[in-house]
Order: sequence, then C-alpha cells, then structure tokens
Amino acid sequence: MHKITRHRVINRILYCRTSFLFRRGIHSDAANIRNIALMAHIDSGKTTLTESILHASEYVASPGSVDTGSTTTDFLPAERERGITIQSASIPVHWKHWTFNLIDTPGHADFGMEVESASRVVDGAIVLLDGVEGVEAQTKGVWSQLNRHKVPTRMLFVNKLDRAGASLRESLLSVLSNQLHPRPVLLSLPVASFDKDAYQSGQPGIEGIVDLVKWQAFKWESSDGGGENAVKQDQPENMLLNDHPLLPALKQARTELIDLLSIHSPQLMDDFLSLDAPDPYSALPATQILPHLRDLTARKEILPVFCGSALQHIGTKTLMDYVGELLASPVDIGEESPTTTKPGAVSILAWKVGWDRQKGWMTFVRVYGGTLTRSTMLYNTATQQKERVSKLLLCYASEQKEVDSLPFGSVGVILGLKHTRTGDTLVSVNNNNHSVGSSVRSISAPPATISASIVSQSQSDIQVVHNALNSLTRTDPSVRWTEEDGQTLVHGLGALHLEIVEGRLRDEFGAHFSLGRRRVNYKETFPAIGEVSDSLNWDKDILGKPARATIEILVRRLEAGEQGDPAFGGNLVLDATGKHLPTSSSESSKLPIEVATIIQGLHGPLSASPFSSLPMTSICVVIKDFSLAPGSPPAALASASSLLLRQILKNAGAGDILEPFINVKVDVPENVMGKVVKDLSENGGEVQDMLTDSRSLSSIAVGDQAVAPFSTDGLYIPPAWVTPSAMTSTAEEGISSRQKRSVHALAPLSKMLDYQSRLRAVSGGQATFEMSSAGYMEVNSARKLEILQELGRA
Repeated sequence: MHKITRHRVINRILYCRTSFLFRRGIHSDAANIRNIALMAHIDSGKTTLTESILHASEYVASPGSVDTGSTTTDFLPAERERGITIQSASIPVHWKHWTFNLIDTPGHADFGMEVESASRVVDGAIVLLDGVEGVEAQTKGVWSQLNRHKVPTRMLFVNKLDRAGASLRESLLSVLSNQLHPRPVLLSLPVASFDKDAYQSGQPGIEGIVDLVKWQAFKWESSDGGGENAVKQDQPENMLLNDHPLLPALKQARTELIDLLSIHSPQLMDDFLSLDAPDPYSALPATQILPHLRDLTARKEILPVFCGSALQHIGTKTLMDYVGELLASPVDIGEESPTTTKPGAVSILAWKVGWDRQKGWMTFVRVYGGTLTRSTMLYNTATQQKERVSKLLLCYASEQKEVDSLPFGSVGVILGLKHTRTGDTLVSVNNNNHSVGSSVRSISAPPATISASIVSQSQSDIQVVHNALNSLTRTDPSVRWTEEDGQTLVHGLGALHLEIVEGRLRDEFGAHFSLGRRRVNYKETFPAIGEVSDSLNWDKDILGKPARATIEILVRRLEAGEQGDPAFGGNLVLDATGKHLPTSSSESSKLPIEVATIIQGLHGPLSASPFSSLPMTSICVVIKDFSLAPGSPPAALASASSLLLRQILKNAGAGDILEPFINVKVDVPENVMGKVVKDLSENGGEVQDMLTDSRSLSSIAVGDQAVAPFSTDGLYIPPAWVTPSAMTSTAEEGISSRQKRSVHALAPLSKMLDYQSRLRAVSGGQATFEMSSAGYMEVNSARKLEILQELGRA
C-alpha cells in the first residue's frame, strides 16, 4: 500500500513538472509537434504502449496496467471494469526536443466514431500489430479510415514479440497479403536472446532490439519491473558473439534496407557510392540515411516497421525517436483554413465533444490556422452562431491544465462553447463579419447497425430521457435517437456500444428508463431497373405568397466501385456534370443556396422508404436542372425536390432489403468444433474456412474481391527463426491442430446478438470469438419476407 501511494505521489510530481514545461510554451514551435494516434485491432496493446511511452518520457514514474485498471488513458469506470478502451484520450508527451500530442484510440469496431474523429486531426499514426495474430479485421478497418482522411505519414509497430507463437515474418507477410502497403520496411529487428542456444530451444521472449539505421543494439535486463531500462547499448558486432545466428541476418537486413532506400533516393545512392570504406553498408552514417527515410515516408514510398514488446518496454524509446524523425509535423502539412478567412486568422476543427459535471461542455479542437487565445471571438460555420471561449485547456487524459493560448498545430480543449458539435469548423471573426461560408473537412459518423427501444420509468422522466439523449448524441455522433410509432429508439454501432450508451445515460446524465429488445437496422435500396428521370413543376403559396419552382432529377443505383457519402446514408448526390455535391450541413454551406436547399429536400424521402419505412441507401441522385421563379423563396426548391424524389421512389416499386452482416472468427477445440459449425449454420451463418493456424486471416472477409498479395520482391523478409517461438509453434502444428481450430464464417448480425451465451453453451466455455463488420448485403426473397413481417410491412 505504501509503495502504491509513493508511486502516485511521484507520478503527480512528474505530471506537475511536465505541465509546467508545456505552459512555458515548449510546444509553440509547430515544427517540433507531432499529432499522432495509436490505432489497432482490439487487444493489440495500444494502451499498454501508451503507458510505456508515458513512462519513457517520465510523465509517470510507474506505468499502469490494463489488467489492474490503473492506466492513465483508460480512466472511465467502464474502461477499467472491462479492460478495453471505449473513448479516445489525448495526452501531450515531451520527448527530447519534440512534443507528441498522443491520442490513444479504441480497437473495438463498436467505437469506430472515436477512431474516425481522431483520424481526421492527426498528421501521423502508429498502427500496432499483435505479433501472434498479424493483420486482423479491425487493422484493415482503421487503415481504411486513415486512407479516407488522407493521414500522410504512418508506421507499424509489431508488438507482443514476447508471446509464444509471435512471428515477425508472418506479421510482415500479413501486411503484404492484406495489401496495407507494397513496401513495409523493417527498421529494427528483435533479439530473442543474446544466448545463441535459445534460438535452438525456441523459447519465447525478447531481450533486445537492433536499430538497423543507427546500427545500434540494445539489451534489456530482466527485472521485476519488466525490464524497464536498456542496460547496454553498442554496435551489434560488440554485443553478439561471432557465431551468434542473428549477426549475419542483421547485416543482410541492413544491406537490403540501404539498397531499397537507394533505389528510391538517387542522392542516397550517390552518397553510398562515394564512400571509401571496406564495408560501405556498415560505414554509411545514420545522419545521411534519415533525411531520405523521412522523405520516402512522407511520400508513402515506404512503410517503416518497428518491433518490440510494450509490456516489457522493449523498443518503445526507439519507436519514439523515429516518431519524431519520420512522422509529419503541422508545418509539413501546412495551414488548412477556409478560403474566405484572412491569412493568419484562427481556424479550428472540433474533433470531439465531451461532458463533465463540473466543467460542463468540453470541446476538443485542433488548431489549423493562427493562434487561439481566450480573447478570440469564434464563429461556427456550421451553425452560423458566435461562440465565446471561457477557458483553454491542455488535456492530460482525465486531468486538464489551463493555458493562455493554443498555437498553430496544437491539440487542446475549449470550455464554454454552447452550440458546437463534432466536425464543426470555427474561425475567428471581428464584430463586423458575421458570416463565413466555408469550412475545413468535417467528420462523418459511421452508420448505425443496431437499435433498441427506451422506455421511461414515469411520465416525468420522458423529458429527462430526451434531454439526456440529446446531450449524449452531442458527445457521440454515432448515437442517434428517433421516435417511431410512439416509441423512442436509440441507434448505435453494435451491441457493446448500446451497453455503454445505456450505462452513460444512467450514470452521466441521470436518466431513469428501461432498455427494450435490441434489433438490427435494415436498409432498402433502389430496384434494379436502371435510370429513372423525371421533372416537376411546383406551384403553391408560402405564407400567402405565390412560390414556383421547377426541378428535374435522375435516380439510379450506385454503380460498382462508386462510394456513397456516409453523411448521407450511403447515398450520393451529383450535379448535371457528374460532380459530387457535399451533403453534410457544414459542407453544403459552401454551395449556392438553391443547390443546398434541393439537397436538404432529398433527405426526407431517402430517410424512409415508401414501402418498408426503412432508410434508403446506395442511391445516386443527379440534379439535372432546376429553376426558381423570381420572388420565390429557396424553400420552394426543397419542397419540389422532396415531392419529386418521393414520387420516383414510389413509382419504381420496392427495392432490395439490405441486412448488416459480420465476419466471425471462432477459436474452438476440435472436439466441439462440429457443434459450433452447426450452430452457425442453423442461424444463417456461412462457414468460409476452418484453419489449424490461430493467426487471424482477415483477408477471408466475404464481400471483398479476392486480391493477390503484394510481392515480396526487393523487400527484406526475416526468416522464421528470428522469432524462435514461432518455429516451435510450427514444429508442433500437428499436435496443436488436433486441439484447436479457427472457424471463419459470415453471419447476419441479427442472429448473432446473443452469440456469446450461445457459444458458451455449445462449447462448454472452451471457445472464444471475435467479430468485425462485413457491411450491408442483399438478402434473398425468403429472408426479405421475414424482415418485412418483423417490421409489420408484409
């Protein structure tokens, strides 16, 4: 007890010291700022790596543990109880002359909104791989989010190399097979043991790493604290015996690294050829390699790959060095400001909104232009309202520190904003400028896949519940609520998401209610009848004044390869020339008022099918022509477009029903595998594969087209024995295959809501599973009839 208290006191002292340095303006130099996020599949070690980084930077004296619920960034009661990250947490970290604005994100797909918002405001990302599993389903999910938000610089960290079965080789090959990047480049290699005999026995573990760029080996000493400090550092030749099997592999790895970089950097090739040394590969200094490495990373020519064990703190400091050296700074990205703002004006994006009982609304922002001070008057370009800053804070996970300003490139918190929501752009204005018609790129919430009814406990609780739902949707835009047939429905991204929503409504907002049966969200699409074009002359009185509008639109299904707008329910709006038109309120404000009101009118018909009342999706609406009579309000165009689209949808007939599906991976003993497969099949599941290797093959996901893996030509792929425990696993495959199998299947989400209890029953508690979204898929006629009967529409 005394030891725990002492650690807390020391951590508090270090926190105060660190926050004092930040208040002195250490992060005012934007070139030294790194806005980065840690992203990965669930249980890959993101939070553990965050704790290791905080410990290495002396932010905490003793790192916390996910198992004991003592981590810095997982501070919510639900996070500590479940041992998972539920919300993203931001914390500034000072390392050498850099400042890392570090965002730890959730790995569970149900909290994808947190990853979505973090992806929008970072300039670099560290994507973690579990060394045993390789690329997993959610790894591909977060990679797609990084691509969508055009995050410019990234690196991989192969974690958990101290686990039995961890394989650096297989992890690297999974990057190629899942087409994350064509050139993953190893910049460090693990030393499983400095004792050469350990490579023969295949004992799992990691004692050190070798930095292939700086040609330095690091050895960690085992201790009760998990080997917290590198006790020795020297060139690999001086730390490994001449007959150590790893030494030739290290030299080969560095040789192939320099060859690869030289091919893509002519200047580095010239520097290399000009060296007058017996072994130029060893003689080439890191100072000549790093600028080219940084340039190739920024151009996405290569994907830097590092390795280690966050739990043992092995490889953490090396990773932090290269975060500073290779990932982009705000200066590299440049200012991203609305075109109508003056040079030097403040431009910020609200990437997250939180609620605190003492502080009130907390708006997390990234400064994209200028310097934000407490005296800055802000204007919200989405709501077209002025906002006044109460306080500016730097957020240290669950603790905050007040500051006087937030300079360009920084991430912080504003108190006092009343109308701002996630994705809103705020700019500085003077008293004579009350309208700004543009914004930086916004943030769209993923579509909901599951819903449940909310029943207030008494009549007096109804308004309290509605107020709580409004507040919750402001903090989490992926939560929606609607009123349907006299019922209040709350919509979320998954069963776990709804559980967390239920707890937050009760604990944070004091709502009294009961949650009804969960049900999935179905969708309907346009029938496969080709293009339908029609026009409408709208002529009515509005407030006693005549209003006339004419509009012509074309409606069709999205073609193969076309991507719908997530902010518009997966639908797409084009102008007459085929140009994509933004549909979110903040983005459409850039359009002419007539076009913006037409788009506003399309929302209604697409939100409810005339046949099933389901949301419509995968529909393309082309605005071919329109006109507005003089003196008529723009609202006439909204009414005309809404009526015309509703008529077209009704005349076209009912479309196909889409149902959310999931990819399921079940690790199960072979003696009960038959029961598991039978249960999946009886509940609409389709078994895709049954593997003897426990490594997650996310590329099996049905719905994706089969693609060939990227080639290994020109890349250094380490031999399997570099991580000896993987060799033991392979040698004993015959034994393990008789004990454990991995079943990969595709199943409708509606049949898997109670899968945890079903699997426990059929396997006797011996099986584990993981799920990931496979998107929406069309159902057959029999299933369509079942869904319509369930909805009361058949």
